[in-house]
Formats: sequence, structure tokens, C-alpha cells
Amino acid sequence: MSDPKQTKVVGAVQMAPVFLDREATLAKVEGYVDEAGANGCELVVFGETVVPGYPFWLGRTDGAKFNSDLQRDIHADYLQEAVDIEAGHLDGVRDAARRNGVSLVLGVAERPGDRGGHSIYCSAITVDSRGEVASVHRKLIPTYEERLSWANGDGHGLVTHELGPFTFGTLNCWENWMPLSRTALYAQGEDLHIALWPGDVSDTADITRFIALESRSYVISVSGVYRRDDIPDGMPGADIMRNASDEQISTGGTCIAAPDGTWVVEPIDSREGLTVATLDHGRVRRERQNFDPAGHYGRPDVTSLVVDRRRQTLATFTD
Repeated sequence: MSDPKQTKVVGAVQMAPVFLDREATLAKVEGYVDEAGANGCELVVFGETVVPGYPFWLGRTDGAKFNSDLQRDIHADYLQEAVDIEAGHLDGVRDAARRNGVSLVLGVAERPGDRGGHSIYCSAITVDSRGEVASVHRKLIPTYEERLSWANGDGHGLVTHELGPFTFGTLNCWENWMPLSRTALYAQGEDLHIALWPGDVSDTADITRFIALESRSYVISVSGVYRRDDIPDGMPGADIMRNASDEQISTGGTCIAAPDGTWVVEPIDSREGLTVATLDHGRVRRERQNFDPAGHYGRPDVTSLVVDRRRQTLATFTD
């Protein structure tokens, strides 16, 4: 029988944003945090840049065209609706976490003041159950066309957090394919890995089980869902984007794998909503008996990793 002290109830929210509308999307997030709290969740996870949306237009509106007025207009709107933590944009979400006693991981397009406030980073924000921002992980390298919209992050957010008996860390999308980024989290005792995705079953189905088997950890992969009908009328180039999109732009694929690679929750196709699961830390300990990548199966005398977790800034001022 499972020891209640060794189990945690977690939630995974597969949702569509109110596309390019920060306030409306955050209100939707807050509603799901309340729902997660009502269902006994102690951690709830949302997909990559669900606030205010993933830049799907880049591949549908000739995003690489240089000095395009259309691309300038879309980017200006995206920048306006991106999240500035210091400006208080996440205060409502933090309040929701606090009143429900729920920790959360939320994917946002961030425009941080410490980099001038006019560039966008793909960031995973961890808020603890007291409503405090515990970490901000900016995606190390945007993938392919994402580089037309997002800037490179740094290692500052390669940290882990405690959730009862579990230690969790987070990576964004294709960062999960980066062995050294995963290793940086394993080395900090991670046994609950969180992977944020924009949303497709083809993205999550294989790698979620692979990371679980490699790390002997639970893995929660959470995606968004996007439909052609979610493209707002007021978006620059809305008709161009609609004409270039299928009815279902992104199919989700949210899922949870156990430390032996079996499914706790199989990939969820296209449906919005909260999924709740109970994780038992005893399953981690069982699988670590024969393989622990950062422990008895690690060989730091032969190979080791150096991680720079300093936050990158353009200038250091001495007054």
C-alpha cells in the first residue's frame, strides 16, 4: 500500500489561450488554478507560452521576410501582450496559488525589464504555494522559426524545487532533447520532470516515456491546444494565418509517465481541461535501485558538467 506521506496529487492543464490577450488568458489560468485546488492538487502545470500564446504565425505568414510591415505589426502586438513580472502581470495568478495552497508552473512569453523590456523570452515560471515566484527559466535556445520571435535565455532557471518527497525541475519544449540540460536537473536530485510544449501528440508521446526511463523519474508533459477559430479578428494578418492553418493548429498531447516508462496518463488529443493524477514517490525509489543517473550510476571522476546559472545582463553599473 502507498504511504500517503509519499504521494502527491498533481494537475496538468491543457488549454487554449485567449490568443494575444494577456489579461483574458491569465483569467482563464486563474480559473484552472482554482479548479486544481478544489480537486486537491498541490502542483498544477500549464503549457509553453500559453500566455499570451505560441507564435504559430511565424510559419504561416512568411515570418522570415525582412522588414515586413506585417511581421512588425504582429510582433508589436505580441510584445505588448507579453508578461512583465515586475509590472505585476502575474499578481492574480500568484494570488490564486496562495489562496489554493497550490504550486504551479506556467509557460509565458516574457518581456523582462532586466533585458530592457523589449525582447521576448520563452519562460517557465514557477510559483510556490505561498504565491511567491520561485524561479524563472528562460529557454536556452529557441527552436527553428521561434528564433524570429524569441531571444536566447540563460542558465539562471536551471534549478529544482521541493514538492513533499519530490524534487521537480522544468524545461521548455525542445530543451527536453538537450542531454546536458536534463543532466543539470538530474544532478540536483530531480525525480519529477516537467516538460512544457506548445502542443502536439507527436512532440510528447515518445520523449515523455524516454525521459522517464532515462531519469527513473515521473515526467509531466503539458501542452496547449490551438484551433483556427482561436485566431482573433483583430490580429494583424488574421486572414492570412487562417487560410494557412488547418482547423486544429495544435493537438495537445499532454501526458504523464511513471519512472518505469509506463503511462500514468496517456497523451490527450485535442481536448481542453484539467487532468488530475496521484504520484507515488515509492515508484521512484524502486526504479533507482538499478539505475540512478546522478548517483550510483554517475561517474564524475570520468565525466562531469559545469553549469553557469548567472543571470545574463547587458551591463553592470557601479554608482
